[in-house]
Amino acid sequence: MTEGKRVVLGVTGGIAAYKAAELTRALVKKGVSVKVIMTGHAKEFISPLTFQVLSGNPVFSDMFSQEHYDMNHISLAEYGDVMVVAPATANIIGKMATGIADDLLSTVLLAAKAPIIVCPAMNDNMYTHGVVQENIARLKKHGVQFVAPGYGELACKTEGVGRLADIDDIVEAIESAWTDKDLRGERILITAGPTREPFDPVRFITNYSSGKMGYALATMAGRRGAEVILISGPSSLPVPRGITFISVASALEMRDAVMTHLEGTTAIIKAAAVADYRPAVLSESKIKKKKGPLTLHLERNPDIIAEIGAKKENRVLVGFAMESEDLVENARAKLLGKNMDLIVANDLHQSGAGFQYDTNIIKILDPQGGVEEVPLMDKMDIANRILDRVKILTNAKRS
Repeated sequence: MTEGKRVVLGVTGGIAAYKAAELTRALVKKGVSVKVIMTGHAKEFISPLTFQVLSGNPVFSDMFSQEHYDMNHISLAEYGDVMVVAPATANIIGKMATGIADDLLSTVLLAAKAPIIVCPAMNDNMYTHGVVQENIARLKKHGVQFVAPGYGELACKTEGVGRLADIDDIVEAIESAWTDKDLRGERILITAGPTREPFDPVRFITNYSSGKMGYALATMAGRRGAEVILISGPSSLPVPRGITFISVASALEMRDAVMTHLEGTTAIIKAAAVADYRPAVLSESKIKKKKGPLTLHLERNPDIIAEIGAKKENRVLVGFAMESEDLVENARAKLLGKNMDLIVANDLHQSGAGFQYDTNIIKILDPQGGVEEVPLMDKMDIANRILDRVKILTNAKRS
């Protein structure tokens, strides 16, 4: 998804310029080609050699230096799939908002046709100043995207809003910017992670799900322009940018959250590993250790996907099945029995598939008997394969 992509990174004069080196390294690790433009003030904070070494490309700053046959401000403007300014000072934001082009970076930005992402970093009084906010609003009207700064300790030893956004958030904004928005208009509800079913105040029954598959689906659906609602059981994963996130713990909580947000959805993808059973009795105090075995009586949890399938109307419904034997047979029984449009099946015994892994190996089954086999690949790529099928089905139902 990122291999072969190209980014032009503008670095302006602020203490956060050193973080632009981290951003360069993060992009290069993903296979992105990065060309850096530095303002004169940026070079007061960090050496151009740093970016040259990290990017493997020459660093540009002189408006009239001709490394290519073409003019720098034109060739660089045409080079990038995405233009990024990080950190962006109040000065460059002001120039962009008023069309000033008095150095290489401001000229390239004015000539660029690619998406532009601006990542402000400055003193909080500067960032909240009315003129700066007006400039930001004006640029947004012209389609410029912003990754808002964070709150924390600033270089001037005060606390406030003005810290450069996290590198992961900037990278996500970049990847989203070059992704086709072919799911725009869809409202997709996704569940992820495990559930926890407590039997006393300190103990619970759960499973090994990390939430990685569901979070990958939410990330990719958001990048592709869908409105995403992610309902997640306990997970340590960062919440994807730009989505509606709802945290739950138990299967009953997940069921209530899903049914509350079902209205208006065009697709539901149930990637959560919901516990089939819960303790019948919840002790109000910690159960003390005693001689002999401890017996827990379990009762069935609601079957959320079957409940949705019974009243899915024109929605697309996708489920998951993890099996340790008879994968296709068991998955197909669930697919047909619960009125799904697709079921994604994986084998617990296959290396690199299932819980905890960053990769997966799946089979996608449909009610007509089709089986699409997807080999070992990153869960982000798996998510795209699933969403491709969802797109076909939503288009078919709509037409």
